[in-house]
Amino acid sequence: MPASDQGRAGPGDAEWLHLCRQAAARLREVLEELPTTRERAVDAGRGEGGDRSLVIDQAAEAGVFALLDDLHRDGRRFTAASEERGWVDYGDPGLLVIIDPIDGSLNAKRDLSPYSISIAVADGGTMADVVFGFVHDYGAEEEWAAWRGGGATLDGRPLAVDVAERRNQAGRLEVVGIESADPRWVAESIDDLCDRAHRLRALGSIAVSLCQVAAARMDGMLSLKRCRAFDAAAGQLIVREAGGQVAFPSYDPPLGAPLDLEPRSPVVAARSRRALDELASIPRA
Repeated sequence: MPASDQGRAGPGDAEWLHLCRQAAARLREVLEELPTTRERAVDAGRGEGGDRSLVIDQAAEAGVFALLDDLHRDGRRFTAASEERGWVDYGDPGLLVIIDPIDGSLNAKRDLSPYSISIAVADGGTMADVVFGFVHDYGAEEEWAAWRGGGATLDGRPLAVDVAERRNQAGRLEVVGIESADPRWVAESIDDLCDRAHRLRALGSIAVSLCQVAAARMDGMLSLKRCRAFDAAAGQLIVREAGGQVAFPSYDPPLGAPLDLEPRSPVVAARSRRALDELASIPRA
């Protein structure tokens, strides 16, 4: 975060990273306390983001907000938004903390990798305004982070920014991730996917899929329906700071998707502008 922004909310780069690591550790404790599908699958009602909430979602969120409460007691000011709790005012509507306590809840419920915690900090109301992003993948036990203008890291090591996509002999992208992989939505897009992708991977976590593009493990990814800010805010910055390209096709400019509670746009990411345009043109549900 630029020094000019630190004065208004207090936390700098290191403090946000420390808080996110603490939140990731607390979620690990929750998962260890509820190790089985039977324990994790207890329904806790519907969250502010609109999805059914599980006990593990609420416990994970409580851990993050306890840390934010401590930060606020230390004099920091910001506003937080979470998939389960919605908006929480900590004194400054101009600095946003966007939280997905568990991205990939279905995977987490079944102890099926991957699933992650995703936290983003923004100094404005759109994806372009995200200044810090953090994703911890509990399947691979990998930590991803990025700072606007400061690059992206995997487990503290800088990610290369000059890695291009790979294509097969027919010119199709070698590996493409799909999210929101309902069979009906896949069926609606399958002809165009066949034209553009050699192989598909459906991980079940938008945040983790974005990180795979950031590391050039996937050549691109797309969600087959509109996602929410919680799912993509951190991961999209990690992709861009690692030299990749991101678009929210429902918006012009492509990073104009708002940081709010509603599903606003699909997300598309790729290693190059050419690949991004190819994937962004695929029809969706």
